[in-house]
Amino acid sequence: MAFSPALLKADTLRIATFNAELMRKGPGLLLRDIQRGKDPQLDAFVALLVDVRPDVITLQGIDYDLRQTALNALASMLAQAGLEYSYMFSSAPNAGQASGLDLNGNGTLGDADDAHGYGRFNGMGGMAVLSRFPIVFDAVQDFTPMLWRDLKNHIYPFSDGQPFGGGDVFAAHRLSSRNHWVVPIQTPHGGTLRLMTFHATPPVYDGDEDRNGRRNHDEVAFWLDYLAFDTSDLPFVLAGTANIDPVRSSGRPTAIKELLASPLLQNPFDDSPTADFKDPFPGNLRVDYLLPSTHWRVTGQGIVGAPAVSRHSLLWLDITPTDP
Repeated sequence: MAFSPALLKADTLRIATFNAELMRKGPGLLLRDIQRGKDPQLDAFVALLVDVRPDVITLQGIDYDLRQTALNALASMLAQAGLEYSYMFSSAPNAGQASGLDLNGNGTLGDADDAHGYGRFNGMGGMAVLSRFPIVFDAVQDFTPMLWRDLKNHIYPFSDGQPFGGGDVFAAHRLSSRNHWVVPIQTPHGGTLRLMTFHATPPVYDGDEDRNGRRNHDEVAFWLDYLAFDTSDLPFVLAGTANIDPVRSSGRPTAIKELLASPLLQNPFDDSPTADFKDPFPGNLRVDYLLPSTHWRVTGQGIVGAPAVSRHSLLWLDITPTDP
C-alpha cells in the first residue's frame, strides 16, 4: 500500500515509531553493511520508509556510534531514495556501556548483562530520531543516565531488606536499558511537538529476583512519573518499544495499563500485536506504542509489518492540532 504525501492535508503531521532491529554482532558492522549497498534488510527498511513517508520517526534497535556515522549513512540512503530527513538526533544508549559491576549477580564481571544496559558492545541497539522539521537540540531532555533508585515508587528487587547485587550495584544501577528522551521538534503546524521516546528491556532472561521484569515495569512507569509532574502545555507524542503487552505473556503490565488509561493520552490502536516473536512463546505481542496527547486529533493510522526488516511492525499516525 502506498502512502502518498499528496493525500495529507497541509496541517497534518505523520509520525511513526519502528523497532527496526538494525543491529549487528559488533561495532562498525552496520556501517559496513550500509556502505556495501547490498544488504536485503537495509533495502527493505528504505523501501518501507519511502512507502510510509513519516515526517518524524523514532527508531529503536539501531546500533550507535559516537560520530553517528552509521546514522548519517542511513539517512543518505533514504535521501537517495527520495526521502530526506534534514534533522537527526541520537545519543549514547546504556546498552553495552561497562558498569564495572556484577549487575546481574552471576558472580562474574564484564559480560553483556553487566553493562548499564544489555549489550555485547558499546552502542548495541540504540535509538535515533529522524525528522523533516527542526529539532531543538538545546532543549532535549536525556534521562539515560538516571539511576533506578531515583525513580519515585520504584520496585527495584530487594530480599530480606537488602538490594539485589548489594549496595554498590543499587547505588549505580541505571533505570534505562537503552534511552529515555524528550525531543522537542518545531513543526510547521501545531507548534513544538515533544517526542517522548524510549526502549525498555524485555521482562525475561533473569532469575527469581525478576530484575528485568521489575526494570521493564519501571522503565514504563518513568513516563507516569514524568507526566504527573509535567507543567508544560506543549503537545506531545509518547512512542517506542515498551516490551510489555497489557494482556498477554509474562511481565508486570500494571504500568503500561495505567499509561494506556491516562487521561492525558490517546490510545488509537487496539491490543493487536505489533511484534511477531517465536511461537508458541512468547508469540505475537503488543510491545510497541504510539500514543498522542489529547492536544491532537488523529486522522489516520496504521500498523505495517515488514518481516524482511524486523520482527516488529512500524506504527504510524496522522495527527493534526485540535486547537490550531
